[in-house]
Amino acid sequence: MTPLKWFYSFLKQYRKWMFLGIFLTTIIAALSIVNPYISGIIVDDVVKAGNYDLLPWLIACLIGVTFLNSILRFLYQVVFETASQGTLYDMRGKVYRKLLEEDFSFYNKKRTGDLMSRQTGDMEAIRHFIAYVIYAVYQNILLFIFALLMIFTVNGKLALCMLLVLPFTAFATYSQSKEVKPAFQRNRNCFSSLNAFVQENISGNRVVKAFAKEDFEKEKFRVENDKFRDSQIKASRVWMKYVPIFEILSYALTVILMLYGGYMVIEEEISLGDLVKVNGYLWMLNMPLRMAGWWVNDIQNFITSVEKIYATYNEEPKVRTPRKEKSRQKLRGEVEFRNVSYHADDEDIVTDINFKVKSGQTMGIIGSTGAGKSTLMNLLCRFYDTSSGEVLVDGTDVRKMDLYNLRDNIGMAMQDVFLFSDTIEGNIAYGRPDCNFEEVKHAAIMADANHFISALPEGYDTIVGERGVGLSGGQKQRISLARALLKDPSILILDDTTSAVDMETESYIQQQLKTIQQGCTVFIIAYRISSIKDADLILVMDHGRIIEQGTHDELVAKNGYYAKAFQNQYGEIPYELLKEKRER
Repeated sequence: MTPLKWFYSFLKQYRKWMFLGIFLTTIIAALSIVNPYISGIIVDDVVKAGNYDLLPWLIACLIGVTFLNSILRFLYQVVFETASQGTLYDMRGKVYRKLLEEDFSFYNKKRTGDLMSRQTGDMEAIRHFIAYVIYAVYQNILLFIFALLMIFTVNGKLALCMLLVLPFTAFATYSQSKEVKPAFQRNRNCFSSLNAFVQENISGNRVVKAFAKEDFEKEKFRVENDKFRDSQIKASRVWMKYVPIFEILSYALTVILMLYGGYMVIEEEISLGDLVKVNGYLWMLNMPLRMAGWWVNDIQNFITSVEKIYATYNEEPKVRTPRKEKSRQKLRGEVEFRNVSYHADDEDIVTDINFKVKSGQTMGIIGSTGAGKSTLMNLLCRFYDTSSGEVLVDGTDVRKMDLYNLRDNIGMAMQDVFLFSDTIEGNIAYGRPDCNFEEVKHAAIMADANHFISALPEGYDTIVGERGVGLSGGQKQRISLARALLKDPSILILDDTTSAVDMETESYIQQQLKTIQQGCTVFIIAYRISSIKDADLILVMDHGRIIEQGTHDELVAKNGYYAKAFQNQYGEIPYELLKEKRER
């Protein structure tokens, strides 16, 4: 499907409105020939012939046509605006739903500002095309045709003289259309880049201020702003070059009428009233010629916007739900990795991962930064698909499971905590928006968040800022944990969830987690030994591989990586062991 066919699939749902608008536009164009025709009659039959009895009727016709024209113009603008808003509503909704279906790989490549510009600036260009450009182009084509036909009825030679301008107009329009498309593509790209830059810096303004980099960011913004300005200027130079040509061609019609038309009146080939008629039709010829360049700009802007939106929409996610998925059900939570490897961009992230966790058990994962700990959980949630091997939940490959049922059975407190600009209650109840307040409060108590939430002026109704601004790191982590616990999941993933809380809070949370372990498989990714030492199975990862696994006592007895990490956190470390660790 081409971008324009995709666009038409939305527009055709409002074709009744469009046909009504086109019908009204046709009537308006037809009515436009009446007033000049009556003006010619007034000159010939009233002024020159002295038949004044006709004057009241002719004036009444002029007023009546003008009044009717005004009403129809109001109606057709309402009709086209209704069609444009309806089309945009459907398109925006479908694009947004598609964005929600995209996987992590898609968002890893896209910038938020670029995606926002698809939903704002590009959508507005489409609305402008439907609401204005379509009827404007159609109406002016009709005006030009009707005017020429009426001039032919007055005098064929005069009409042919005016037709001499058409080939030059057509050539100028074609030349401009070829130049303006790449200019608008460059313009939309620069706008997206500027939009992405601004969005990113507004979101990260606290980092900017913390490092006192305001001047640095101002200079970067100036560079992006200059690029956008230059692209705008380059695009404007295209129509700056051609618009004067269209103006000259439109004025050429006036010159032809005044010189040749005046000569024909002197020679009595046409009457003065006929000259007045043709002069009245002249604006109907001038307007299309003068506006042709602008409409080419609008059309190319529309085509560019549709192409960019469709290119974003048309990207299919690599992770998809199988067509013959099982019905949604509560999972037991048994997890097994069989010979799992995953690589991205020619880089091995995890290699040959094998382990099995029974339902209700707790598994701890520890390792250095970049060892692949979070990647294992991303594969379990099927944010990415394995390059080889299988991830099994309850004995079924996750690639054969209903994607939404799988994730609905998983509660995840992510390493990068994201809170919505909503109440604290709304953030905790995000996974179960229909739950009652007591359940929200119970989850907050388990996450040791109730005491600080209750101390806030608005309590659970407190609105948190964007991404949880206004809360400490530990507070955000506990709200995120409460959100995961409230789902009552079969599998609970805690990705470095207690790194920003004190040891006393961490100990309390661990005790609370023990109360939910029956029937819930828990994965804990941590750097602190204290967070995972009571786990049924502990994996030690390094460079994407499992280098050790076992219980806490078994791993300490092995005197390997885990034992050294334990000694580092809980006791004195011999200098030789510390030096060896640093050299690894």
